[in-house]
Amino acid sequence: MANVPDHTAVRVALWRAMHVQLDAAPHVLEDEVGLRLAAPPEDWRQRPDMDANFTRSFRASIVARARFIEDLVGEQSGLGISQYVILGAGLDTFAQRRPELASRLRVFEVDQPDTQAWKRQRLVDLGFGIPEWLRLVPVDFEAGGSWWDALAQAGFDARQPAVVVSTGVSMYLTKEAIAATLRQVAALAPRSTLAMTYMLPVDRVDPEERPSRLASENGARASGTPFISFFAPEEIVALARETGFREAHHVSAANYIQRYFANRADGLRPASSEELLIATT
Repeated sequence: MANVPDHTAVRVALWRAMHVQLDAAPHVLEDEVGLRLAAPPEDWRQRPDMDANFTRSFRASIVARARFIEDLVGEQSGLGISQYVILGAGLDTFAQRRPELASRLRVFEVDQPDTQAWKRQRLVDLGFGIPEWLRLVPVDFEAGGSWWDALAQAGFDARQPAVVVSTGVSMYLTKEAIAATLRQVAALAPRSTLAMTYMLPVDRVDPEERPSRLASENGARASGTPFISFFAPEEIVALARETGFREAHHVSAANYIQRYFANRADGLRPASSEELLIATT
């Protein structure tokens, strides 16, 4: 079917809404705009992948990484960075929820043409519209489309530093494709920053979380989008440096816990299976 959002993007949007609807305040991130965009059937919470208990640590991870990245974008904006690129943007709602910050930037959302066409129409239908500073950049990756060329056509200035983000994507790509993306971002202007999530090998995951991690892998394989790339933190940091970044470090679930989940009475914690690479040019 043409002009429909990717099912993984919808799942992430619904998990973000579940954090607001099910988890106690204070919320790490408040996002029900993605739920409005997706407009699922009324019984969406009955879906197996929306089970309140099974998804608890996963939705905590989803909101933690989003909050960390938005904090990073705010910090970089304060330092004069004015370009923000979201690779595989899906139903990202930063532009709609944080217009006071987003309007100070040029925000480039890169995704498949069908998802972009659908999202453009939904934003118009819901009254958000497409402000001048928000660029929806369609790229047909399956046909060999270049996100780099598409960004330039959308007004991206490679001579100016940027924040480039890729979340929930690397596990579906080959390590060769990941390295190619890192090289492209590493060639950006000095002071540019990449934030990219990556999946740990299962033997690096906390033992009590391994069954749910394996269940996630099985589900991804069954849906035709298997996880194929995993990295230990030292491996992804080394790869970032090998591909041209000046500095690189990783952000673990423990970092998220200290920053966003300390002293919570409900014990909500992000899963340990996904971490974040931060690399600068």
